[in-house]
Amino acid sequence: MTATGSFEVNIEPQRDTEAPAGRMILHKTYSGDLVGSGIGQMLSKRVEGGAAAYAAIEEFSGSVSGKQGTFTLIHSGFMSPQEQTLTIYVLPGSGTGELAGLSGTLDIIQEDGKHNYVFHFEL
Repeated sequence: MTATGSFEVNIEPQRDTEAPAGRMILHKTYSGDLVGSGIGQMLSKRVEGGAAAYAAIEEFSGSVSGKQGTFTLIHSGFMSPQEQTLTIYVLPGSGTGELAGLSGTLDIIQEDGKHNYVFHFEL
């Protein structure tokens, strides 16, 4: 199945002075076929020459196509001047409530400063 919509995100940088990477708290509000909120932590690292990587763990709470529950999204991204990859998937076994057994992947589309998603899932 496929769910689509948009989300708003607020990123709060954290002050970890000794860490070799930046850490941020993510607060998201989803609308469309996913209705609810996400909260997570992101680690990121950028190096000279423009390469950067990030990883995040996000907990979604709300509904997917009308079914209530929670699940965890795992983010892994990389970009350089030559390429860009982003993988976001549901942590197996993380679904609760009516979302127990959920699996899938989420694509983020950024256009004109807006964040949209396409969620491919099985339930």
